[in-house]
This record gives sequence, C-alpha cells and structure tokens, in this order.
Amino acid sequence: MMFEHVLFFSVYLFSIGIYGLITSRNMVRALICLELILNSINLNLVTFSDLFDSRQLKGDIFAIFVIALAAAEAAIGLSILSSIHRNKKSTRINQSYFLNN
Repeated sequence: MMFEHVLFFSVYLFSIGIYGLITSRNMVRALICLELILNSINLNLVTFSDLFDSRQLKGDIFAIFVIALAAAEAAIGLSILSSIHRNKKSTRINQSYFLNN
C-alpha cells in the first residue's frame, strides 16, 4: 500500500514539474521545475530499488549520481542566468533572442 502512495506522489511531482516547465516564462522557475522532475525520478529509483532489489542498492547509488548531476546543472544554470541578468536585466524565456547578440 505504501508503494502506491509513493508512486502517486512521484507522478504528482513529475506532473507539477512538466506543467511548470511548459508554462513558465521565467528561467529560474524553469530550473526549479526541472529540479522537481529530477527529484521525482530519484523517488522512483529509490522506491523501485527498495521493492525489487533491496540488497544491491543499485537504484540508490544511481539516485545519488542523479543528485550530483542536478547540483552541477543547477550551479551552471544559475551562473549563466546571473550573467544574463547582469547583462540584459531580464531572465524571461520569451526574450531569449538576446542570446544571439
């Protein structure tokens, strides 16, 4: 029974992340929604690892790698966003034409 609750919560997080990524007009909000998507994937990895392969912890180790990847992605993304904001004073996605100039 707990398995279904965790999967429902993971699907809920994933849906919120996808909706936010599609409808977001701000780059910072899009990065946060991408982090929500990655966290829902981590939740699935850990849940299925516990359910099917509790002795080898392959899903748990892979989730740690995804967390490290998400931290690197967030650091690089936020540094790029701070550079864009410093130069153009805007972080709106629909004004991304300034990346070409």
